[in-house]
Amino acid sequence: MGNMLLVFALYFVIVIPLIWGLKFLYKIWWRPKRIEKQLKKQGIHGYPYRLLYGNTKEMMKLAKETKSSPLGSPHDTVPLANPLPHKLAIAYKKTFVVWYGTSPRVAITDPKLIKEVLSNKNGDFPKNEISPLIRLFSTGLAVYEGQKWSKHRRIVNPAFHMEKLKQMMPAFSTCCEELIEKWDKSVIESGGSCELDVFKEFQNFTGDVISRAAFGSSFEEGRTIFLLQQEQGKLLLQCLVYEQFPLFRFLPTKVNKRMRQIYTEVRKLLRGIIEKRQRAIEMGKDWDKEDLLGLMLKSNLNELQESQNSNGGMTTEDVFEECRLFYFAGQETTANLLTWTMVVLSMHMNWQERAREEVLQILGKKQTNF
Repeated sequence: MGNMLLVFALYFVIVIPLIWGLKFLYKIWWRPKRIEKQLKKQGIHGYPYRLLYGNTKEMMKLAKETKSSPLGSPHDTVPLANPLPHKLAIAYKKTFVVWYGTSPRVAITDPKLIKEVLSNKNGDFPKNEISPLIRLFSTGLAVYEGQKWSKHRRIVNPAFHMEKLKQMMPAFSTCCEELIEKWDKSVIESGGSCELDVFKEFQNFTGDVISRAAFGSSFEEGRTIFLLQQEQGKLLLQCLVYEQFPLFRFLPTKVNKRMRQIYTEVRKLLRGIIEKRQRAIEMGKDWDKEDLLGLMLKSNLNELQESQNSNGGMTTEDVFEECRLFYFAGQETTANLLTWTMVVLSMHMNWQERAREEVLQILGKKQTNF
């Protein structure tokens, strides 16, 4: 009996840790190096894989060096925004590999290959597996695949038909007019000129547009959600370097706890908006509201009625995830584009004059229509 206990003790103390150790070594070293060797045989090169970190140290070093050096052409933004892939693209031309921790990502720039990947229907090129940390930020159509992607796409798609978008034009126009009135007021109060941060102004502007066009509310009502999602995005960037360590997300770090807290708060706020609108639509109210949320909920209700199956449509949780995606995908991207447009117009005064002439010639003082 004593010998049996000794064998079990040795098994748990030596054999199990050894097995786990070998599995860990396989994941962090042997497997990445084997993949690296296979990629090289196919002519796909890049920076060599480094234990655990991959190429993240090179990324951070290049980013630091690029930001500290003067920018050449103001339009040549790729080397500044993403220096490592840019450097590899120059060195290896059309195909190269970048290691994000223990995960290799092959980048392609050949249009024919890109078309082949995007048009592939056999599932040969699945989307990246989303880590639990990224799921705290956003999921929805951007990450779904297969039957779930098809179902969500079918339900969400009617909201983006051209005729539906035309009906959102008054909301876009109202937001734009209010922004211009605000700027006019600031100029008058400042005695003919004023200085402002257009990026923050456009963040509020795009937030206002999304709030009205997507949820039928003003930016003030959606401000909390936008601010929380912005904070969540910044926290996520801090965590990405640890993405290859599965146990990291369970550690009670300050960042992890705050990310979960934000997820809970946003979930509560959006679920409140969604459930309130669902009840109104089911009671026959708000049926004529043509904002994105209303169109999506009506499309979902039609899907449930046609399929006569409780699994035929989207759950409240699914609708919540799509709403989070609208907030994330629409605001920052558009604010960045508008800000850069202002920068370029400021650099080229003749473009400003030509743009004004065109607007006045086509619209005059009429209100903008579709």
